[in-house]
Amino acid sequence: MVKFIVLSEYITNPPQISGEGRTKILGGPLYGLARVQALVEDEAVLKAWTEKCRKDVRKWFDDDMHRVVELIGSLKSSDYIDSEWCENGAGAVAACDAYSIKKFETAPATGQRIKMAYFLKFAVSKTGKVVLMVSCHG
Repeated sequence: MVKFIVLSEYITNPPQISGEGRTKILGGPLYGLARVQALVEDEAVLKAWTEKCRKDVRKWFDDDMHRVVELIGSLKSSDYIDSEWCENGAGAVAACDAYSIKKFETAPATGQRIKMAYFLKFAVSKTGKVVLMVSCHG
């Protein structure tokens, strides 16, 4: 049995065994959206917590965390999908809220307006002062 270190503010019933896939958490969202949006106004508190998230931010946003902050700022409570435990690949887990948002953007190559769908998953750290970005991609 593998025990994980829980790094999120939400700590109830963390998973005990690795490799079992994602464990959903009922009753979410776990973190008040307005609170998360207020936290990330200071971009320095937003941390890409998983290697996959770091790769996604490089791919989708040219490593510009400010664009991720803007996406989080534009979320509405109706964009909430679900909550689940997520592992960072280094023995730590965080209870995360997942959101999906659709936005119209201008394609750089063509100048045409296109509808983009983005998926964001994040947790608030135990200290309540850091937002752990687990997933962020189009």
